[in-house]
Amino acid sequence: MGAIRCVGVIGTGVIGASWAACFLARGFDVSAFDPMPGAEQALRAAVARHWPVLEGMGLAEGASPGRLRFSADLAAALQGVDFVQENGPEREDLKVALFRDMDALLAPEVILASSSSGLLMSRVQGACRHPGRVVLGHPFNPPHMIPLVEVIGGALTSPQTIDRAMDFYTAIGKRPIHVRKEVPGHIANRLQAALWREAFHLVEQGVASVADVDTAIAYGPGLRWALMGPFLNLHMSGGEGGLRHMLDHLGPPIESWWADLGTPHITEELKATLCAGLDEALRERDRAALAPARDALLADLIGAKAGKPELP
Repeated sequence: MGAIRCVGVIGTGVIGASWAACFLARGFDVSAFDPMPGAEQALRAAVARHWPVLEGMGLAEGASPGRLRFSADLAAALQGVDFVQENGPEREDLKVALFRDMDALLAPEVILASSSSGLLMSRVQGACRHPGRVVLGHPFNPPHMIPLVEVIGGALTSPQTIDRAMDFYTAIGKRPIHVRKEVPGHIANRLQAALWREAFHLVEQGVASVADVDTAIAYGPGLRWALMGPFLNLHMSGGEGGLRHMLDHLGPPIESWWADLGTPHITEELKATLCAGLDEALRERDRAALAPARDALLADLIGAKAGKPELP
Protein backbone atom coordinates (compact mmCIF):
# COMPACT_ATOMS: atom_id res chain seq x y z
CA MET A 1 0.00 0.00 0.00
CA GLY A 2 1.35 3.40 -0.97
CA ALA A 3 1.05 6.63 0.94
CA ILE A 4 -2.44 8.03 1.41
CA ARG A 5 -2.68 11.35 -0.42
CA CYS A 6 -6.34 11.58 -1.39
CA VAL A 7 -9.27 10.61 0.87
CA GLY A 8 -12.69 9.89 -0.55
CA VAL A 9 -15.53 11.26 1.58
CA ILE A 10 -18.73 9.51 0.54
CA GLY A 11 -21.82 11.25 1.87
CA THR A 12 -21.40 14.87 2.93
CA GLY A 13 -24.03 15.51 5.59
CA VAL A 14 -23.07 16.69 9.07
CA ILE A 15 -20.56 13.88 9.71
CA GLY A 16 -19.20 13.70 6.16
CA ALA A 17 -18.63 17.44 5.95
CA SER A 18 -16.86 17.40 9.30
CA TRP A 19 -14.63 14.52 8.15
CA ALA A 20 -13.86 16.41 4.93
CA ALA A 21 -12.74 19.44 6.92
CA CYS A 22 -10.62 17.19 9.15
CA PHE A 23 -8.83 15.52 6.23
CA LEU A 24 -8.25 18.85 4.48
CA ALA A 25 -6.79 20.32 7.67
CA ARG A 26 -4.37 17.40 7.87
CA GLY A 27 -3.05 18.20 4.39
CA PHE A 28 -4.88 15.64 2.25
CA ASP A 29 -6.67 16.07 -1.03
CA VAL A 30 -10.35 15.24 -0.54
CA SER A 31 -12.69 13.91 -3.21
CA ALA A 32 -16.30 14.08 -2.05
CA PHE A 33 -19.50 12.49 -3.32
CA ASP A 34 -23.13 13.08 -2.45
CA PRO A 35 -26.12 12.67 -4.80
CA MET A 36 -28.36 15.16 -2.97
CA PRO A 37 -29.19 18.45 -4.74
CA GLY A 38 -27.19 21.33 -3.27
CA ALA A 39 -24.74 18.99 -1.53
CA GLU A 40 -21.62 20.63 -2.94
CA GLN A 41 -22.61 24.12 -1.82
CA ALA A 42 -23.55 22.84 1.64
CA LEU A 43 -20.26 20.95 1.94
CA ARG A 44 -18.10 23.93 0.97
CA ALA A 45 -20.04 26.16 3.36
CA ALA A 46 -19.52 23.65 6.19
CA VAL A 47 -15.78 23.41 5.51
CA ALA A 48 -15.52 27.22 5.53
CA ARG A 49 -17.44 27.30 8.82
CA HIS A 50 -15.15 24.70 10.43
CA TRP A 51 -11.88 26.15 9.09
CA PRO A 52 -11.25 28.92 11.66
CA VAL A 53 -11.28 26.52 14.62
CA LEU A 54 -9.08 24.07 12.69
CA GLU A 55 -6.63 26.88 11.98
CA GLY A 56 -6.55 27.62 15.69
CA MET A 57 -5.82 23.97 16.47
CA GLY A 58 -3.00 23.89 13.91
CA LEU A 59 -3.01 22.96 10.23
CA ALA A 60 -0.70 20.53 8.46
CA GLU A 61 1.70 21.90 5.87
CA GLY A 62 -0.13 22.53 2.61
CA ALA A 63 -3.59 22.24 4.16
CA SER A 64 -6.20 24.13 2.18
CA PRO A 65 -9.95 24.06 1.49
CA GLY A 66 -8.92 24.47 -2.13
CA ARG A 67 -7.84 20.82 -2.17
CA LEU A 68 -11.49 19.73 -2.06
CA ARG A 69 -13.15 18.42 -5.19
CA PHE A 70 -16.74 17.24 -5.50
CA SER A 71 -18.72 15.02 -7.85
CA ALA A 72 -22.29 13.77 -7.83
CA ASP A 73 -21.03 10.70 -9.73
CA LEU A 74 -19.59 7.97 -7.51
CA ALA A 75 -17.14 6.58 -10.06
CA ALA A 76 -15.75 10.04 -10.79
CA ALA A 77 -15.44 10.88 -7.09
CA LEU A 78 -13.48 7.69 -6.40
CA GLN A 79 -10.85 8.25 -9.08
CA GLY A 80 -7.42 8.57 -7.51
CA VAL A 81 -8.68 7.91 -3.97
CA ASP A 82 -6.35 6.07 -1.54
CA PHE A 83 -8.71 5.73 1.46
CA VAL A 84 -12.50 6.01 1.75
CA GLN A 85 -14.52 7.38 4.67
CA GLU A 86 -18.19 6.57 4.04
CA ASN A 87 -20.97 8.55 5.74
CA GLY A 88 -24.17 7.54 4.02
CA PRO A 89 -27.63 7.10 5.57
CA GLU A 90 -27.89 4.68 8.50
CA ARG A 91 -29.74 2.03 6.51
CA GLU A 92 -28.26 -1.41 6.03
CA ASP A 93 -29.69 -1.97 2.56
CA LEU A 94 -28.23 1.31 1.30
CA LYS A 95 -24.85 0.60 2.91
CA VAL A 96 -24.66 -2.87 1.38
CA ALA A 97 -25.38 -1.50 -2.12
CA LEU A 98 -22.98 1.42 -1.70
CA PHE A 99 -20.11 -0.76 -0.47
CA ARG A 100 -20.73 -3.25 -3.28
CA ASP A 101 -20.45 -0.41 -5.81
CA MET A 102 -17.36 1.14 -4.19
CA ASP A 103 -15.69 -2.26 -3.95
CA ALA A 104 -16.18 -2.79 -7.68
CA LEU A 105 -14.70 0.63 -8.54
CA LEU A 106 -11.56 0.64 -6.39
CA ALA A 107 -8.32 -1.30 -6.28
CA PRO A 108 -8.43 -4.01 -3.59
CA GLU A 109 -5.81 -2.33 -1.38
CA VAL A 110 -7.94 0.80 -0.80
CA ILE A 111 -9.57 0.64 2.63
CA LEU A 112 -13.33 1.21 2.76
CA ALA A 113 -14.15 2.64 6.20
CA SER A 114 -17.67 3.40 7.38
CA SER A 115 -18.73 6.03 9.91
CA SER A 116 -21.85 4.02 10.80
CA SER A 117 -23.11 4.64 14.33
CA GLY A 118 -24.55 1.21 14.88
CA LEU A 119 -24.53 -1.09 11.85
CA LEU A 120 -22.36 -4.20 11.79
CA MET A 121 -19.67 -4.49 9.12
CA SER A 122 -20.17 -8.24 8.91
CA ARG A 123 -23.55 -7.55 7.32
CA VAL A 124 -22.32 -4.68 5.13
CA GLN A 125 -19.24 -6.35 3.64
CA GLY A 126 -20.99 -9.49 2.43
CA ALA A 127 -21.69 -8.21 -1.10
CA CYS A 128 -18.08 -7.09 -1.68
CA ARG A 129 -15.57 -9.02 -3.77
CA HIS A 130 -12.83 -7.82 -1.41
CA PRO A 131 -14.53 -7.85 2.01
CA GLY A 132 -11.22 -7.98 3.85
CA ARG A 133 -10.66 -4.25 3.25
CA VAL A 134 -14.00 -3.18 4.74
CA VAL A 135 -13.81 -1.77 8.26
CA LEU A 136 -15.76 0.50 10.56
CA GLY A 137 -14.08 3.79 11.48
CA HIS A 138 -16.75 5.37 13.68
CA PRO A 139 -15.97 8.95 14.71
CA PHE A 140 -17.44 11.02 17.49
CA ASN A 141 -19.29 14.19 16.51
CA PRO A 142 -17.84 16.57 15.43
CA PRO A 143 -15.12 14.47 13.72
CA HIS A 144 -13.05 17.50 12.73
CA MET A 145 -12.39 18.07 16.45
CA ILE A 146 -13.10 15.03 18.62
CA PRO A 147 -10.15 12.58 18.59
CA LEU A 148 -12.01 9.31 19.23
CA VAL A 149 -12.42 6.82 16.38
CA GLU A 150 -13.76 3.30 16.98
CA VAL A 151 -12.19 0.78 14.60
CA ILE A 152 -14.10 -2.48 14.20
CA GLY A 153 -13.71 -5.26 11.70
CA GLY A 154 -16.43 -7.49 10.36
CA ALA A 155 -16.18 -11.27 10.22
CA LEU A 156 -14.27 -11.04 6.93
CA THR A 157 -12.08 -8.01 7.67
CA SER A 158 -8.37 -8.79 7.55
CA PRO A 159 -6.08 -8.07 10.52
CA GLN A 160 -3.93 -6.01 8.14
CA THR A 161 -6.88 -3.72 7.42
CA ILE A 162 -7.44 -3.16 11.15
CA ASP A 163 -3.76 -2.31 11.63
CA ARG A 164 -3.66 0.02 8.62
CA ALA A 165 -6.82 1.82 9.70
CA MET A 166 -5.52 2.24 13.25
CA ASP A 167 -2.21 3.59 11.90
CA PHE A 168 -3.94 6.01 9.53
CA TYR A 169 -6.23 7.50 12.16
CA THR A 170 -3.35 7.78 14.62
CA ALA A 171 -1.22 9.55 12.01
CA ILE A 172 -3.87 12.26 11.55
CA GLY A 173 -4.05 12.96 15.28
CA LYS A 174 -7.00 10.75 16.24
CA ARG A 175 -7.21 8.42 19.26
CA PRO A 176 -8.45 5.19 17.69
CA ILE A 177 -9.53 2.22 19.78
CA HIS A 178 -9.92 -1.30 18.44
CA VAL A 179 -13.35 -2.66 19.35
CA ARG A 180 -12.73 -6.39 19.60
CA LYS A 181 -16.31 -7.65 19.10
CA GLU A 182 -19.14 -6.34 16.97
CA VAL A 183 -22.04 -5.05 19.07
CA PRO A 184 -24.82 -2.66 18.02
CA GLY A 185 -23.79 0.90 18.86
CA HIS A 186 -20.11 -0.07 19.39
CA ILE A 187 -18.64 1.29 22.66
CA ALA A 188 -19.08 5.04 23.06
CA ASN A 189 -22.68 5.14 21.82
CA ARG A 190 -23.63 2.29 24.16
CA LEU A 191 -22.12 4.21 27.08
CA GLN A 192 -24.01 7.32 25.99
CA ALA A 193 -27.20 5.31 25.61
CA ALA A 194 -26.90 4.07 29.20
CA LEU A 195 -26.70 7.66 30.41
CA TRP A 196 -29.52 8.84 28.14
CA ARG A 197 -31.73 6.03 29.41
CA GLU A 198 -31.53 7.23 33.01
CA ALA A 199 -31.63 10.92 32.00
CA PHE A 200 -34.90 10.33 30.14
CA HIS A 201 -36.24 8.32 33.07
CA LEU A 202 -35.44 11.04 35.63
CA VAL A 203 -37.26 13.66 33.56
CA GLU A 204 -40.19 11.34 32.83
CA GLN A 205 -40.61 10.60 36.55
CA GLY A 206 -40.44 14.27 37.51
CA VAL A 207 -37.22 13.83 39.50
CA ALA A 208 -35.41 16.55 37.55
CA SER A 209 -35.90 19.03 34.73
CA VAL A 210 -34.05 18.79 31.44
CA ALA A 211 -31.86 21.71 32.55
CA ASP A 212 -31.10 20.08 35.90
CA VAL A 213 -29.98 16.84 34.26
CA ASP A 214 -27.70 18.75 31.89
CA THR A 215 -26.27 20.75 34.78
CA ALA A 216 -25.69 17.60 36.84
CA ILE A 217 -23.50 16.14 34.10
CA ALA A 218 -21.86 19.28 32.69
CA TYR A 219 -20.82 20.60 36.12
CA GLY A 220 -20.32 17.26 37.86
CA PRO A 221 -19.00 13.97 36.49
CA GLY A 222 -18.77 15.30 32.94
CA LEU A 223 -15.89 17.56 33.98
CA ARG A 224 -13.93 14.58 35.30
CA TRP A 225 -14.91 12.32 32.40
CA ALA A 226 -13.43 14.86 30.00
CA LEU A 227 -10.07 14.23 31.64
CA MET A 228 -10.19 10.50 32.45
CA GLY A 229 -12.56 7.64 31.77
CA PRO A 230 -14.89 5.99 34.31
CA PHE A 231 -12.47 3.32 35.51
CA LEU A 232 -9.54 5.66 36.10
CA ASN A 233 -11.87 8.15 37.79
CA LEU A 234 -13.02 5.40 40.15
CA HIS A 235 -9.40 4.51 40.80
CA MET A 236 -8.52 8.11 41.60
CA SER A 237 -11.51 8.37 43.94
CA GLY A 238 -10.31 5.37 45.93
CA GLY A 239 -7.31 7.10 47.47
CA GLU A 240 -4.43 4.81 48.42
CA GLY A 241 -6.61 1.75 47.84
CA GLY A 242 -7.56 2.84 44.35
CA LEU A 243 -10.09 0.92 42.29
CA ARG A 244 -10.11 -2.11 44.60
CA HIS A 245 -11.04 0.07 47.59
CA MET A 246 -13.87 1.72 45.64
CA LEU A 247 -15.27 -1.61 44.47
CA ASP A 248 -15.09 -3.12 47.96
CA HIS A 249 -16.81 -0.17 49.61
CA LEU A 250 -19.16 1.17 46.91
CA GLY A 251 -19.90 -2.06 45.08
CA PRO A 252 -23.12 -2.88 46.97
CA PRO A 253 -24.55 0.70 46.69
CA ILE A 254 -23.71 0.80 42.98
CA GLU A 255 -25.53 -2.49 42.45
CA SER A 256 -28.56 -1.13 44.32
CA TRP A 257 -28.58 1.93 42.02
CA TRP A 258 -28.38 -0.34 38.97
CA ALA A 259 -31.39 -2.27 40.23
CA ASP A 260 -33.37 0.98 40.53
CA LEU A 261 -32.53 2.43 37.11
CA GLY A 262 -35.47 3.14 34.85
CA THR A 263 -36.53 1.61 31.54
CA PRO A 264 -38.28 4.49 29.77
CA HIS A 265 -39.89 4.29 26.34
CA ILE A 266 -39.54 7.22 23.96
CA THR A 267 -43.24 7.88 23.59
CA GLU A 268 -44.75 10.94 21.97
CA GLU A 269 -45.52 12.23 25.45
CA LEU A 270 -41.90 11.86 26.57
CA LYS A 271 -40.65 13.51 23.36
CA ALA A 272 -42.91 16.48 24.03
CA THR A 273 -41.73 16.71 27.65
CA LEU A 274 -38.06 16.61 26.69
CA CYS A 275 -38.42 19.15 23.87
CA ALA A 276 -40.43 21.50 26.05
CA GLY A 277 -37.78 21.21 28.75
CA LEU A 278 -35.03 21.99 26.27
CA ASP A 279 -36.91 25.00 24.94
CA GLU A 280 -37.27 26.30 28.49
CA ALA A 281 -33.58 25.75 29.21
CA LEU A 282 -32.61 27.71 26.06
CA ARG A 283 -35.30 30.39 26.39
CA GLU A 284 -32.86 33.20 27.14
CA ARG A 285 -29.86 31.85 25.23
CA ASP A 286 -28.64 32.51 21.71
CA ARG A 287 -28.98 29.13 20.03
CA ALA A 288 -26.77 30.19 17.13
CA ALA A 289 -23.93 30.79 19.59
CA LEU A 290 -24.01 27.27 21.06
CA ALA A 291 -21.91 25.46 18.45
CA PRO A 292 -19.17 28.13 18.17
CA ALA A 293 -18.89 28.33 21.95
CA ARG A 294 -18.75 24.54 22.23
CA ASP A 295 -16.09 24.27 19.53
CA ALA A 296 -13.91 26.99 21.06
CA LEU A 297 -13.92 25.25 24.45
CA LEU A 298 -13.36 21.84 22.83
CA ALA A 299 -10.31 23.20 21.02
CA ASP A 300 -8.93 24.57 24.29
CA LEU A 301 -9.61 21.31 26.12
CA ILE A 302 -8.08 19.12 23.42
CA GLY A 303 -5.01 21.34 23.35
CA ALA A 304 -4.72 21.28 27.14
CA LYS A 305 -5.03 17.48 27.25
CA ALA A 306 -2.30 17.16 24.61
CA GLY A 307 -0.01 19.04 27.00
CA LYS A 308 -0.63 16.54 29.81
CA PRO A 309 1.00 13.26 28.73
CA GLU A 310 0.46 11.91 32.26
CA LEU A 311 -3.23 11.48 31.45
CA PRO A 312 -4.26 8.55 29.24
